[in-house]
Amino acid sequence: MSEGWREGGFRASRAPQGRDAQRQSEQPERVGLVGATGLIGSTLIQISRASDVARMVGIARREIEMPEGARMELFVADPEKWGEVLAAVRPHALICALGTTWRKAGRTEEGFRAVDQDLIVETARSAKEAGVSNLVLISAAGADPRSKNLYLRVKGETEILVAAQKFKRLDILRPGLLRGQRVGDFRFLERLALAMSPVIEPLLPQRYAAFRSVGSQLVAEAALGLAMRRAAGRFIHDNEAMRRAAREWRTRSE
Repeated sequence: MSEGWREGGFRASRAPQGRDAQRQSEQPERVGLVGATGLIGSTLIQISRASDVARMVGIARREIEMPEGARMELFVADPEKWGEVLAAVRPHALICALGTTWRKAGRTEEGFRAVDQDLIVETARSAKEAGVSNLVLISAAGADPRSKNLYLRVKGETEILVAAQKFKRLDILRPGLLRGQRVGDFRFLERLALAMSPVIEPLLPQRYAAFRSVGSQLVAEAALGLAMRRAAGRFIHDNEAMRRAAREWRTRSE
């Protein structure tokens, strides 16, 4: 990563600048990203390399290795400073791909909620106060505050708490089991489920279609496409709706 700089208590590490003068004058839409180290976040960084439509601005707690040719600025700051970063860079939309696992959370409900609920809600609140009008939240299929399953219950509760921030536009993505290459994050049960999915998924009743596996590339493309939309409102997207949004993004970014 290139040399960082300090301002207002946070540090920014700048990605390589490869645009010519004409592309720089086109003023691509600024889209913020939190959760850059996860599967969806890292996929979004990869996609941004080939796009002149959106300019990704990432915010993270630590530095990350950027892929060659990445067109993204990365601001490194403690979460309590994220609002200051957002106020400074003023993205049109923020994609929230924050999340943890039961193992990383210390196998406690408190640890899990600290990231999958508290950090997400506080980030949404900071984004709203900083003037961000659109939020895209990566949630999960089956999210329901009444669920007996802790994971799905926390996801459902978080959706409600984020919606209470009253963004001009809120897009909630509920992907099924995510397919993609996780770096340094082996998940045995997830890999087992993915290995069995080609056999099991065709047998699933239609009411379970939302839980079918979906590629991280498609979810990331959908998130970018939805982040660019202007219509106000609150929208929830299942796998099929995300496929439509991803096609829209590909058409726009060609």
